[in-house]
Amino acid sequence: MFQQDLEAVGGSLTLSALVAAVPLLTLFVLLGALRMKAWQAGLISLAVTIVLAVLAFSMPVDQALLATTQGAVFGFFPILWIVINAIWVYNLTVASGHFDVLRRSFEKVSPDQRVQAIIIAFCFGALLEALAGFGTPVAITVVMLMALGFQPIKAAVVALIANTAPVAFGALATPITTLAAVTSGVNDDSRLTVETLGAMVGRQTPILAIFVPLILVLVVDGKRGVKQTWLPAIVCGVAFAISQYVAANFISVPLADIIAALGGALAVVVLSRVWQPAETITADAEAIRENAQRVGGDAGGASTGGVAVDQGGPVTDSGSEVAKAYAPYLIIIAIFSIVNIPAVKAFFAEEPWTVVFSWPGLEVLNPAGEPVSTTMYTFNWLPAAGTLMIFAGLLTMLVLKVSPGQGLKTYGKTYGELKWAIVTVMAVLALAYVLNLSGMTVSLGAWLAQTGAAFAILSPILGWIGVAVTGSDTSANALFGALQVQTAAQAGLDPVLMASANTSGGVLGKMVSPQNLAIAAAAVGLAGKEGDIFRKVIGWSLVLLVGMCILVGLQATPVLDWMVPAAP
Repeated sequence: MFQQDLEAVGGSLTLSALVAAVPLLTLFVLLGALRMKAWQAGLISLAVTIVLAVLAFSMPVDQALLATTQGAVFGFFPILWIVINAIWVYNLTVASGHFDVLRRSFEKVSPDQRVQAIIIAFCFGALLEALAGFGTPVAITVVMLMALGFQPIKAAVVALIANTAPVAFGALATPITTLAAVTSGVNDDSRLTVETLGAMVGRQTPILAIFVPLILVLVVDGKRGVKQTWLPAIVCGVAFAISQYVAANFISVPLADIIAALGGALAVVVLSRVWQPAETITADAEAIRENAQRVGGDAGGASTGGVAVDQGGPVTDSGSEVAKAYAPYLIIIAIFSIVNIPAVKAFFAEEPWTVVFSWPGLEVLNPAGEPVSTTMYTFNWLPAAGTLMIFAGLLTMLVLKVSPGQGLKTYGKTYGELKWAIVTVMAVLALAYVLNLSGMTVSLGAWLAQTGAAFAILSPILGWIGVAVTGSDTSANALFGALQVQTAAQAGLDPVLMASANTSGGVLGKMVSPQNLAIAAAAVGLAGKEGDIFRKVIGWSLVLLVGMCILVGLQATPVLDWMVPAAP
């Protein structure tokens, strides 16, 4: 059995925190400065983490290796299990020719790539985040953008930046549900509930949402994009923000992203009926063909089943073919909605559908001598999002008339396309588990917490670090949620505000998380170029993080403290 020590290095919290930061710095330097491939950077950083855990934090070698195995397995299931099967569903639509139909359908809403980025990456991505989360929105929207002719790097950057504001309420508000669970009982504040924490987050991330569509059009087309398409960007951002705020505060926290996504999309579609930009930015047919080859080629050699194929001229799709093109995503939405009905969800949360067990041989206590909950592993083999994606894929095969042989070949091809992303994600999650279970992450958090009242400004940074390492706002809340509440009590800050800041700051770490970078790079056929994508998004991540820090800092003062929910 191993007990974590906050001051493991030389009896100093400062030294321990500095050492704890080394694995993260190693990972980011290898990716961003040295442009190393993500899977190589992940494995090297994992090795550094294990060495420091054993030598600096006195973690027994067997416990460090067991933490590594648990993290790697968690990286595959449930994280990669979702991504692999989500991209398989996409590859099925490519194989049948129906993704071209979907592309042409989106072009009819607006042929302009800047508006398409808002509708697909931001609105549709938010809907996928609401239902599945854990990398699914990036995996699907990035290939949708590619199908519309976006340049590969640009498609990845747009998908990653768009996957910010919805993250806090992702997977039917799983991050907030987790936050409420880990903070409950930390102190006697009765406001630490899903409803109140969700309401507070709903007074932070909507402000972020207003600006994200503007950033997307800037990324797609620079200053010209902002000048010509600021109207749909603002309309979408404001509609999304208002919908998310209203849903989180007055309707339902779990439904916040669904309502926001539909509200934002509806606003853009209605606007597009009466307004179009002065100049339309579209992709040429050659770019679309090149992208189709880059992302899976023929996706296993399936027939297009008689679907019309672009040959340089206009193509007219029948109503039935358009309906089939949308069918896979409607199937995904329907399946996830059914499984997330409370009674159904509770049924599948029990054995034999879900099995929860302690990772064999892994015994870790926190600094207070209590067992660490992250040594427990949940194997929800049937209700897992990745398994649900398989069911969606099987139904998609029936609707799109893809034969079993073609579907199986496409599935194997999907694994081949993602092989390096699989190595990357498993390595990074292994790194995260060693960081967490060795006590390195806790030491880093405790050191930041020493700043007292100034912690209000720094609080979102903890969430950012947690998500940047784990790729999950849920994991970041499990990691730092209780610490945020404890620190708030010590510094005289509002615990609801600090706990919520962990969530809202965390969403901005999503775009720089190595696992998300690997997912995006693999999806656009640029595995090994994760460092290039990282350099494109890190600036936006930090700029938005600074904005969130300022917002939370003001909410901790009389200037904006009226935004914090009062006790009932």
